[in-house]
Amino acid sequence: MLTILGFAMIATFLVLIMLKKMSPIAALVLIPALFCVFVGKGAKLGDYVLDGVTSLAPTAAMLMFAIVYFGVMIDVGLFDPIVRGILKFCKADPLRIVVGTAVLAAIVSLDGDGSTTFMITVSAMYPLYKRLKMSLVVMTGVAAMANGVMNTLPWGGPTARAATALKLDASDIFVPMIPALAAGLLFVFALAYVLGRRERKRLGVLTLDEALEPQETETVLVGAGGPGGKERRATGGSGAGTDADLPEEPEDEGFQGLDPDRPTLRPKLYWFNALLTVALLTAMIMEWLPIPVLFLLGAALALTVNFPNMPDQKARLGAHAENVLNVSGMVFAAAVFTGVLQGTGMVDHMATWLVGNIPDGMGPHMAFVTGVLSIPLTYFMSNDGFYFGILPVLAEAGHAHGVSSLEIARASLVGQPLHMSSPLVPAVYVLVGMAKVEFGDHTRFVVKWAALTSLVVLGAGILFGII
Repeated sequence: MLTILGFAMIATFLVLIMLKKMSPIAALVLIPALFCVFVGKGAKLGDYVLDGVTSLAPTAAMLMFAIVYFGVMIDVGLFDPIVRGILKFCKADPLRIVVGTAVLAAIVSLDGDGSTTFMITVSAMYPLYKRLKMSLVVMTGVAAMANGVMNTLPWGGPTARAATALKLDASDIFVPMIPALAAGLLFVFALAYVLGRRERKRLGVLTLDEALEPQETETVLVGAGGPGGKERRATGGSGAGTDADLPEEPEDEGFQGLDPDRPTLRPKLYWFNALLTVALLTAMIMEWLPIPVLFLLGAALALTVNFPNMPDQKARLGAHAENVLNVSGMVFAAAVFTGVLQGTGMVDHMATWLVGNIPDGMGPHMAFVTGVLSIPLTYFMSNDGFYFGILPVLAEAGHAHGVSSLEIARASLVGQPLHMSSPLVPAVYVLVGMAKVEFGDHTRFVVKWAALTSLVVLGAGILFGII
């Protein structure tokens, strides 16, 4: 019964958010609460939620202060040269911009942290997509897939978890997988090229001067007039064609990434901000302090140096409050979902059912089975749950049929391109929040491509004799 209810809860959540019948925050809270009652453990809901919140609180704190930090860096102009350089290199060509998004996300992913990768990638690329009226779900999808492949780096998390769970050396798992992961990354770049060609066909190619020239704006009143009415500026220009796979993007308040006159710019402090960011990322990679502490200190220092006056600091915090609330709210809501899923035992029963239904004839092919199962399992559950709860069971089953634990561990990395878009991954809310994309739109677009990327990694692993 718990198995059925677990799958039903996940399916209900995904259907409701993809059909936009509920907001992700509401769905993450109300659906697991309802199923907790169905399971007959409603009295323990509070304990499950508190356990989930406790486990995710450091992540939420990290995201909150990281958003403030990178928001301030955007305000003061740290990323403006990157935006200008990418735009000049891409020549306002949608194809080059999409491929550039994949390359940038892959490079930044070397730091091993998905949230940081998405913040930097979106900060640099979002203004280009908005100015050229490109689909933002293409940006979020490509960035998530590139980061998912790179997330398998030994310091990224999954490889270290697999090594710990199976008592193996992380380098023995990762190094042989490099050709297969390289094939996956090349597939992401090829997919970015295809999606970029589709965007180019839909929008055409602008010259650099056309992309940089100011757009005409007109004032649009939203809601009733008078003191309660709100005013919004909608960007003018010719409308772009539609694509059934790419949801129409709302108009933004304008292109701000290249505005040389915004009052928050601090050109005299550029090198201080650049060195502070490099030092922060270095400290994070070297693990000198916990990541939440690093971003808390970094945000406080960035605000104090760049905006020494209290009113200016409050203004910057207020400007980024919406992103902070959206992302931290998603994380704490996800804590309800994971808390109920784990606390009621649904995850354990779902895993046992899946492993128990593996045909005996598949025993000698347990590495392949592990790779296939990793795609849905790492999407529907946390990496901790999969690597510490499911992987040892799969490895034991493989060992009984002569399949080494190393092969099982390598195969377990296959699902990471899809995992990075899981509703249980806090970083994905940073991605969609900063890109102003509905989570349901992102999910509907990325799932098929990310699953295909995972299958490419699996196929390459088998072809090269790694899995």
